[in-house]
Amino acid sequence: MKDISFFKEKSKQIRKDIVHTAFAAQKGHIPSAFSMIEILVMLYYQLAKITPEMAQDRDRIILSKGHGCLGQYAILADLNFFPKEELLRFCSKEGILGGHPSRKVPGIEVSTGSLGHGPSLGIGMALTNKNSNVFVIVGDGECNEGSVWEAALAANKHQLDNFWIIVDYNKYQSYDHTQVICPLDDLKEKWQSFGFQCEEVDTINSPYSFMESFARLQKTKGPKCIVSHSIKGLGAKALEGNLSHHHLRSMSEDFRNQLLMEIDSHA
Repeated sequence: MKDISFFKEKSKQIRKDIVHTAFAAQKGHIPSAFSMIEILVMLYYQLAKITPEMAQDRDRIILSKGHGCLGQYAILADLNFFPKEELLRFCSKEGILGGHPSRKVPGIEVSTGSLGHGPSLGIGMALTNKNSNVFVIVGDGECNEGSVWEAALAANKHQLDNFWIIVDYNKYQSYDHTQVICPLDDLKEKWQSFGFQCEEVDTINSPYSFMESFARLQKTKGPKCIVSHSIKGLGAKALEGNLSHHHLRSMSEDFRNQLLMEIDSHA
């Protein structure tokens, strides 16, 4: 078990890699990636069985909210799924990394970004390999999609002990608060009503409680859900809750340096 200092430093490193990647490309959904970094770091570096060498028996991690792919790309590069230099070719004709995850990228299980599809794809994987866990990360805005709840019904029907939904509950969608567009509360109760064992974690103030929830839920039967309360842009004050930065279309060198300093100072 890695200690908390490892996860803190790794989360800062991944955020910095995201900033450098977006600066090189002059584009990218940075805040949507930042809100789930701690969760992705804990999954990839501690909880999931997944390495570049593993084949059929590995766990699966599906980023259904595919627009947040900068975080997943940075981690996969750090874990040697592909050379780190690829990050600087993000969204270029010369590179393999697109604005949404594609299966052609080593470590990406399925192409995503069309919101609501990840859970159903994950159920198929969970059904065909019950010895591996399947983790599907969805956004709270994505939970407006009916296909998410159709998948939830199927997961409960098949009592998939190895199927996990992780909700990045950052309270924002692309152009307004989730509460304004389509309220979701009580989200934990909703997932429970669909037959999921569900817990909530506070990624803002106590991010590493995720591992405690994981340990408890791992002992339960049926599909599982962790609702991760977060902030869009978590880890850099200039981005937190700022909808104008939902999708970056340019980044000055000064703003890049500001973000890097804010990441360093984040607790």
